[in-house]
Amino acid sequence: MDVLRQIPIGQYAAPDPAEPPGGASWLRRLDPRLKLAWSLVFLVTPILAGPLWRLSLVGLLLLITAVSGLSWRLWRRSLPLLLALALLVGGLAAFLPAGSAPPAALQRPPAELRLEPGPPGTAPPERSGTPWVLLRQGPLVVTRRSAELGLNGATLLFTLVHSANLLLLSTSPEQLVWAISWLLAPLARLGWPVERLGFTLLLALRFLPLVQEELQNLLRSVATRAVNFKRLGWKAGLGLVLAVGERLLANVLLRAEQGAEALLARGGCWLPPQQLHRPAAGAGRALLNGTAAGVLLGLLVLRWKVGDL
Repeated sequence: MDVLRQIPIGQYAAPDPAEPPGGASWLRRLDPRLKLAWSLVFLVTPILAGPLWRLSLVGLLLLITAVSGLSWRLWRRSLPLLLALALLVGGLAAFLPAGSAPPAALQRPPAELRLEPGPPGTAPPERSGTPWVLLRQGPLVVTRRSAELGLNGATLLFTLVHSANLLLLSTSPEQLVWAISWLLAPLARLGWPVERLGFTLLLALRFLPLVQEELQNLLRSVATRAVNFKRLGWKAGLGLVLAVGERLLANVLLRAEQGAEALLARGGCWLPPQQLHRPAAGAGRALLNGTAAGVLLGLLVLRWKVGDL
């Protein structure tokens, strides 16, 4: 019944203590600032990008996952489910009718829109305006617009979820807070509470596993009682779902109150981001970070050259 624990989405997976440092995953040893920059590239570059670029990002994410060195058990369940969800969303977007804007009035005669000159003595070809149709099977029609919507929806969902999942799997909350605080350090001169924002983010990241644990416990309690939703009916079933949601909210608020009391009992102070994580030095890490930074710059150049619509 521990379904949520078997699918570690958005949780940091600590490395095996018995694993030698040299054989650890290179994704874990990468600088958290570079990992954050790579995640931002996967989140931002699909905007106003063509289908070739979106599909290339999906392939690059799958390649990084395959060669990352992370344990197979970390993504053997989450990755197939995410792929299936992305394909489902893309299929629904492709088969559902896509609205189209009404055609605008022609300002010039259609005869001016010529494609290629035909044989001598024939009329010049014209653009007929017939929509591009890939599939027409009864009420199911896949046009060019709906196919583009399906492709955009599927690739965007996969890149958003899987890139963030890889970042959170391989980066501890302290490292992530340190990287974000390093990026926001110039705002401290303007009076922004950078340290407080970083500590708030650290608490939020630490609180996510508690919410998952509470939800898992409630689902286990419902499963052990062998509730038959068919016999309950839709009204009683809806009431049960609302009761479980109310209990979940109450437990989460109780955990938050306990965390606040524990923080106040310790004086209500927090550590600065510089003490949360200290980047490790070494020739191997410098080479790894330099390679990752160079590939990132090359990826941005490719996006500018070939990734447009």
